[in-house]
Amino acid sequence: MTQHPTQSPQFFLTAPSPCPYLDGQFERKVFTHLVGDKAAEMNDLLTQGGFRRSQNIAYRPACETCRACVSVRILAQEFTASRNMKRVLQHNSDLVGHMHNAEPSTEQYSLFRSYLDARHRRGGMSDMTVLDYAMMVEDTHVDTKVIEYRRRGPDTFITGKGQGELIAVALTDKMADGLSMVYSYFNPEFEERSLGTFMILDHIARARAMGLPHVYLGYWVNGSRKMNYKMRFMPQEHLGPKGWERYTNEAVSR
Repeated sequence: MTQHPTQSPQFFLTAPSPCPYLDGQFERKVFTHLVGDKAAEMNDLLTQGGFRRSQNIAYRPACETCRACVSVRILAQEFTASRNMKRVLQHNSDLVGHMHNAEPSTEQYSLFRSYLDARHRRGGMSDMTVLDYAMMVEDTHVDTKVIEYRRRGPDTFITGKGQGELIAVALTDKMADGLSMVYSYFNPEFEERSLGTFMILDHIARARAMGLPHVYLGYWVNGSRKMNYKMRFMPQEHLGPKGWERYTNEAVSR
């Protein structure tokens, strides 16, 4: 049996592979295992240091010639929704989010499969089976939650988990200083609802209600159009050589 130390984690470096965000670039990642009694504490520290979690692995970019990936976190307590974001909230006012422990379901996987087939047919996750999905949700040694967003119909009264049509799902880590959005997906037939934006707004509201200062969004990739949406949630901080700094247009342009 392979044992992983909990006090002094070992870090490993992946081989170069084509970057999924920037053409012509190659990515490398440094990673470690998140296991044992100190996994949650280690996850907090590593996330604050720019790492992301995938199952029981924490990783961050370690590319040799590129620094386009920047860790982003929203300052939840200072956030003010824009006019467009308020419209998104209004448009989704019939949805109710229920947070529960990280438990997968066939209903979740069916929605996940529809999302991948419509949005990421050629992505690295496109061939995930129901067992792969279960591992993605369950293989965690930290405080991971699933938030299910269900539509409340005219004759539906939602009292808890499993009631109402499942529209979107977020896999989220609850940390000492915020919520980290690990992965989210939604019904692709409801494109006009802007459900990705809605789930981020919901996480901001949840962080504020919990008294947590941050919502971690993972990486903004400078030069990748599909990552630009993260810049809409202000104010926010970016992790740079001097640590976390408040984002400004001037800082990004340099």
